[in-house]
Amino acid sequence: MADWRTFNVVVLGVGFLFVFTAFTTCGNIEQTVVKSLRNDTFTGSGYHSLGIIYGVFSLSNLAAPAVVSVAGPKVTMFVSGLLYSGYVAVFIEPSTWSFYLTSVLIGVGAAMLWTAQGQFLVENSDASTINRNTGMFWALLQCSMLFGNLYIYLEWNGRTEIPDSSRKTIFLSLLVASIVGTLCFLALRRTRLFEEEMLSEDEGQALLSTHMVYKHRANTAIEEVKADFKTMLQLVKSRNILLLSPCMAYSGLELSFYSGVYGTCLGATAQFGQAAKGLIGISGMVLGVGEIIGGGLFGLVCKNNRFRRTSVVFLGMVVHFVAFYLIFLNIPEDAPVVFGTTTTKSPFLTPSMSIALLCSFLLGLGDSCFNTQLYSILGCIYAEQSTPAFAIFKFVQSVFAAVAFFYSGDTLLTWQLLLMVVLGFNGTLCFFVAERMHDADATSTQTLE
Repeated sequence: MADWRTFNVVVLGVGFLFVFTAFTTCGNIEQTVVKSLRNDTFTGSGYHSLGIIYGVFSLSNLAAPAVVSVAGPKVTMFVSGLLYSGYVAVFIEPSTWSFYLTSVLIGVGAAMLWTAQGQFLVENSDASTINRNTGMFWALLQCSMLFGNLYIYLEWNGRTEIPDSSRKTIFLSLLVASIVGTLCFLALRRTRLFEEEMLSEDEGQALLSTHMVYKHRANTAIEEVKADFKTMLQLVKSRNILLLSPCMAYSGLELSFYSGVYGTCLGATAQFGQAAKGLIGISGMVLGVGEIIGGGLFGLVCKNNRFRRTSVVFLGMVVHFVAFYLIFLNIPEDAPVVFGTTTTKSPFLTPSMSIALLCSFLLGLGDSCFNTQLYSILGCIYAEQSTPAFAIFKFVQSVFAAVAFFYSGDTLLTWQLLLMVVLGFNGTLCFFVAERMHDADATSTQTLE
């Protein structure tokens, strides 16, 4: 059983690697591509599309536990992967209506995918393996930021404009990657014995028909859904969720920044010259390296859970604040909001590609600090209520990511950075309090026993 659980975690990570090779690369270059497409027939906005995705994502999280309970994590992730593939395919022959329609659909799919992933990961872990499995999954997931962005760098380096032929080639390749990742979900194995899901009319009688089995599962799932929804309502008001919410919210703001805004800023900085467009790809790769190092180091090397969580979150805050300060000095403040393809406004320093890439690495490293620890603490506190707990996490995160994407196109870089600093500090402080209270509860429980 332990071997099958490890197999499941690896396959899960590989599937997400391929799917998000397509999606994260798409999000990283989306606004830049959309700017090159604007004409009489296409008027979409990359920021608005990403805002719609995360807005629908947040609302769909309320229904996600129901879908996962009825369909199961494996089927849910497969169908969700198909929706991701449809979104990537739109960029091959883009139109405004299909661009925004698939933005809605992928928002639904994302909620189902991440809720199913959280449940599946917890089902294949126990108290002794949750940190290892979380780190393993996170490292595999973040490898997705390497390959697609490397292709972007090789394809766009030295270009000042993005021709249609280059766009079609890139998104065809990303579509293939997304489909391969989706197919990986079909290789996942059951974590519960198949016999537990079957019914028999009486002893010695053959198993019921497949139709009756799934009817029974659906009826059972409905009861589970009702229980999960009640649990979600209870958890939303619980002390631990309330304390962790600011940290979840911050993870949404910085997600929108590193996945959509920062790459656009680099591509819009005229002082980088012909390297600006290619810098988007290399920045995504370096950001992915930071994510991988963080996921591997904090998930696989560190063994002391309680010490690690508080220390790593504090490290993530410091790393992000250093990155924000350097970005403030190195990037023009109007880079996210410029209406043309580039801005010629000068920042405090002469824009440096070395500093820009250092900031990319720090953004990735800091993001892995916050996310791995949020997964870890939720997995420990709510091991028996993983589906509603992870649904709440993704709901809060995606609401704030959606809000950030909608204001990113109209807010100067300085104010975006300041908002993240304020929320990041408060989120870290609240995480410390939540961890301390969890330790106190665990200690008192052991004392009573």
